Amino acid sequence: MTVQVSKAPDRRVARTQKLLRDALHSLVRERDYDSIAVKEILDRANVGRSAFYTHFRDKDELLASGIYDILGSVPSSHPKSGDRFNERILWFSLPIFEHHDRHRRAGELRLGPRGRAILHGQLQKVLVELIAEDIRKSLKGRRKAAGPIPLELLGRYVASTFILVLNWWVESRNPLPAKEVNELFRALLVPTLTDL
Repeated sequence: MTVQVSKAPDRRVARTQKLLRDALHSLVRERDYDSIAVKEILDRANVGRSAFYTHFRDKDELLASGIYDILGSVPSSHPKSGDRFNERILWFSLPIFEHHDRHRRAGELRLGPRGRAILHGQLQKVLVELIAEDIRKSLKGRRKAAGPIPLELLGRYVASTFILVLNWWVESRNPLPAKEVNELFRALLVPTLTDL
């Protein structure tokens, strides 16, 4: 499966958005997210104010848009249709934990609680959509759908559990490597998914 975010923007739009995301990302490495003004992002990216507001409502929306960059690097890990149900639903977890771990090791981002809440909230929203679609595809044609659990609820449960584990890992500054955190996440979910 390829993550389809939306119709691909033209090159100029994609370039402008990347410049803005890169500028915000570099600023967040230097100081706290809440202290960064849109003007500083514009100066760093060398992009005009009207171009910024053509693409983003505010810096929070710019920050949240980075989720699609993260997920854009994940699709190659998506399992085949013959794989177990658990693998078809939880395919995203290890690549995202590894992505986070790479950035953590390169130098901690100074998102702060508010910036992290924005980023993780958007990640959860996108994951709910992706997981719901994967669940629908995986259960298509099976006599037993998801039992008494509505598919939307199951998707939200998987996504919120992922965000819960990610937040625990970040907030506790736990030194566990990404693979071990992923194993913890799966240990929480596999019993539920196995019963479907």
